[in-house]
Order: sequence, then structure tokens, then C-alpha cells
Amino acid sequence: MTLRDAIEGKEYVIKGIETEDEELSAFLFSLGCYSGEAITVVSHLKGGCVVSVKDGRYNMDSQLADAIFI
Repeated sequence: MTLRDAIEGKEYVIKGIETEDEELSAFLFSLGCYSGEAITVVSHLKGGCVVSVKDGRYNMDSQLADAIFI
């Protein structure tokens, strides 16, 4: 299941990042999105979602949310 399918307010553990784009993968890693890290969807938006990772909140578009498997 991806972040787009996640329930708001529930904490999940990232199982993997699946993308062909190395730049996207490196960007997600710099945000703290990598396997084994906890992530929470704060809210779903029309074009993506707001997530909480470590001590930060980020707005992710659909492409980013679909690349993160929980």
C-alpha cells in the first residue's frame, strides 16, 4: 500500500521506495523517507498529502506519495 492509501493520523513504517528516478529517490532520502522510518499522513489533499517524518512536515504530490510503500 502507498501513502495515498494511508489513514490520516495513523503512524506507518516505510517498507520501501519504488521509483526509477534516482533524483527523486535521493530527494526522499534527504527528507528522511527511507525503509524502516516512521511516517504519518497528517491530511490528504486533492493533489497529494501532508506527511510528518522525523521532526518535519512536508506536502507531497501524488507522484511522491505513490513512490512510498508502507
